[in-house]
Amino acid sequence: MSVKIAIIINTSWNIYNFRRGLVKSFLNEGHDVIAITPNDAYVSKLADWGVRHLPIQLEGSGLNPLKDLKYLRQLKIILRAEQPDIVLSYTIKCNIYGSLATKSLRIPIICNVSGLGTTFLWKGWIRRAAITLYNRAFKSTDFTFFQNQDDRNLFLDQVQISPSKTGLLPGSGIDLSHFKGEPPPFARSITLLMISRLIIEKGVLEYLAAAKELVGIHENVKFWLVGKYEPNHKRCISEKDFEQIESGKWIEYLGEKEDVKETITAADLVVLPSYREGTPRTLLEAAAMSRPLIATDVPGCKEVVSDGANGFLCDAQNTASLVKKIELFLALNPEEKQAMAKASRTLVEERFDERIVIAEYSRKIKQLLS
Repeated sequence: MSVKIAIIINTSWNIYNFRRGLVKSFLNEGHDVIAITPNDAYVSKLADWGVRHLPIQLEGSGLNPLKDLKYLRQLKIILRAEQPDIVLSYTIKCNIYGSLATKSLRIPIICNVSGLGTTFLWKGWIRRAAITLYNRAFKSTDFTFFQNQDDRNLFLDQVQISPSKTGLLPGSGIDLSHFKGEPPPFARSITLLMISRLIIEKGVLEYLAAAKELVGIHENVKFWLVGKYEPNHKRCISEKDFEQIESGKWIEYLGEKEDVKETITAADLVVLPSYREGTPRTLLEAAAMSRPLIATDVPGCKEVVSDGANGFLCDAQNTASLVKKIELFLALNPEEKQAMAKASRTLVEERFDERIVIAEYSRKIKQLLS
């Protein structure tokens, strides 16, 4: 039976990069897939797959009631006209306003909380406002996927929804045939790589501080950074800190890259000192390509890094701890490093294959529509 599936998300880029396998599986099964996103450069790429795009205006960050209400009205108009059989939503605003819109139209919705982000890290009115919106919206959500148990527990503690209407997914899953690679030789020169938006909560400043401390000590160690600099983002690193990165004295800044496979292949170790994650895609991709990892001992990261097996866990917001774990990795001999690299690939194969995600979504859609 053919099903019309509407995907509500903040960018078509997100679908193209993170939901490719899921969307193509729907299309291969003969389902009609529509994407409700703002216009961006990836709309045409989705059209090449056979995904129909319906444009909508969305302010990705901030809490502007007038703009958010306008987004909600647009969603209702689009969904009323399209009458999809089911809606899949991702990211905070799309989950909240998607749930409110589908409730009034009696359309089932599956939300995906891919990470609690800075909303649950902050204190004060922004957190309270977000939780109030979550409580109002998620009363009508048919099912919600989370990407780690810590996020699920924290969410259920703050938002009044039934645990029976929630489940776990291993992130967005990884296409193991696309992301693959042999362990590096771990020669004398070691290259560390961080892939992240240049946001404070991603641990960019701790990575910079670690590079400052270690570059002068280890002549054979290089620090690379890939990611978008967003000076208009409220939580972006300062211009002064970005200038230090751009100087190239401690870190080689490689800018933003659409495809990071080649960069991961050229690196020996991937680092993410984030304060909190859902399930970090960059770590999954690196692990699938047989790269050891160093990440913080926080929700999301600790699911991908088995401390001492495929990498090391350090304390969040703690440069000294990060430096210690990097030094620990550098002290390993090449055989020990290669064992960690192989363990990364094995962990992803066992726990994060995208086929797990596809199967769970298919099962839940069938259940809700039966």
